[in-house]
Amino acid sequence: MRHHHTALICSNYSISKKFYTEILGFTVLGEYYRAERQSYKLDLGIGQDYVLELFSFPNPPPRMTQPEACGLRHIAFTIADPIAYRATLQAKGVACEAIRTDEHTGKLFFFIRDPDGLPIEFYQE
Repeated sequence: MRHHHTALICSNYSISKKFYTEILGFTVLGEYYRAERQSYKLDLGIGQDYVLELFSFPNPPPRMTQPEACGLRHIAFTIADPIAYRATLQAKGVACEAIRTDEHTGKLFFFIRDPDGLPIEFYQE
């Protein structure tokens, strides 16, 4: 078994599409409008590897984040250089948490939030 993709529902499709493609650099693998559901479905990849599915629906309820609720806590991606990638994101106007060191592995990581507040972790390869 292996991971296929993670699905996210966004509150503003155009803002989230721009964030994941222009800010984070995901590749658009497919984009579909489903009129019967008034919903977009955007298939996103890292290169050509399918990793995220972004949905829009009319008036989705907000994500509960604080205090943390049961369910998805965050999504995480590996990167070669957390310090450099954090600086790149900050230059694009993304608020980044401080870089931390994993006490078990000694690797560096940090978090950001997507336009809907979903925590995204970037973890050193």
